[in-house]
Amino acid sequence: MELKYFRKTTVSILAGLLIFAIPGVGSTASLAGNKGDIHFHPTLSGNPKSDCTKAYNAYVAASGHSAYATTPYMRVTSIYIICGAHLNAQSQKAAEDLAMKSCKATRAHYKVTTGGACEIAASK
Repeated sequence: MELKYFRKTTVSILAGLLIFAIPGVGSTASLAGNKGDIHFHPTLSGNPKSDCTKAYNAYVAASGHSAYATTPYMRVTSIYIICGAHLNAQSQKAAEDLAMKSCKATRAHYKVTTGGACEIAASK
């Protein structure tokens, strides 16, 4: 009988140690609220109703791999900011590619020639 209890105790202890020893096994970490890898701090208008402000806030709130792309703001040449985002992609790289595609499509739609090219501002 003692051997039976010894085995159950040993198995329980090893299972507990395994959960803490392997990262990510106990729970899946959410990326929601995380700003991720900041390549440069995006310039936002400060207006919560602005499309780029909404896109950036949605990026920060997203729980999966996401990215935010924007044109850099230069006071001398830019009077506007164009942005694009992609939320909850399969990987960080896929999110970056799709956010760039979104930003470039918006830039092409408005036929913008100044203001700089789209760049990834942040990704996670």
